[in-house]
Amino acid sequence: MAHIIVVGNEKGGSGKSTTSMHIATALVRMGHRVGGLDLDLRQQSFGRYVENRLGYLNRAGLDLPSPEFRQLPEIAQEALAPGENIHDRRLSEAVAGMEATVDFILIDCPGSHTRLSQVAHSLADTLITPLNDSFVDFDLLAKVDAESNKILGPSVYSEMVWNARQLRARAGLQPIDWVVVRNRLGAQNMINKKKMGEALDVLSKRIGFRTAPGFSERVIFRELFPRGLTLLDLKDIGVGGLNLSNVAARQELRDLIKALNLPGVTVDF
Repeated sequence: MAHIIVVGNEKGGSGKSTTSMHIATALVRMGHRVGGLDLDLRQQSFGRYVENRLGYLNRAGLDLPSPEFRQLPEIAQEALAPGENIHDRRLSEAVAGMEATVDFILIDCPGSHTRLSQVAHSLADTLITPLNDSFVDFDLLAKVDAESNKILGPSVYSEMVWNARQLRARAGLQPIDWVVVRNRLGAQNMINKKKMGEALDVLSKRIGFRTAPGFSERVIFRELFPRGLTLLDLKDIGVGGLNLSNVAARQELRDLIKALNLPGVTVDF
């Protein structure tokens, strides 16, 4: 059975698609078979990233390791059982079509609450929630008192993860390993960074996640998307003598993959 990685939260702009593509490509480069699904049926940022990659590699005559991306299958209404949700069926068939031939299935969720996202969270063996390092995004996880910064309770997203955990428990499945990834860490605003770290540490014990370092804000990520490339591809396309920023970003990716502690994965890049 494939290990299912779900990348999700309910806010846009947190770096979900960049995180998804870099994790998927890193795993393929390490010799693992990876399938990819994008549940944002409107924007398809992850799907576009893979599409850009295949187009660029074809034009450049290159053969670089890439995840196997699939669209959700179309399902005829008459093929549904009475009361069956069409989105549930589309996702289950997509997963079933890949799980016997890949080691990992990476599912990128939309930045909003949808039925597809809800079901995907219940399938997650590993749930990755990218979070910009600010209290604006912290609100995704918990309600906070404006005066004291005291945590008042979980957010609707945290409650959705809790419900997904309950569904898995009733089905006899392993618990979700929930990893909150801190993206866009600020090098200058150390006070905010420290407060965020403390708040996440307190909250992690209450609602059951662990934290991992993510990606800093770097121009390189905006430059890579149109060609579908990742940090690990730069040397292969003739970009030698990487600058310090790119070297640091590559180290961030290495640290993230290690922190995820995925089964059978030994970081060797």
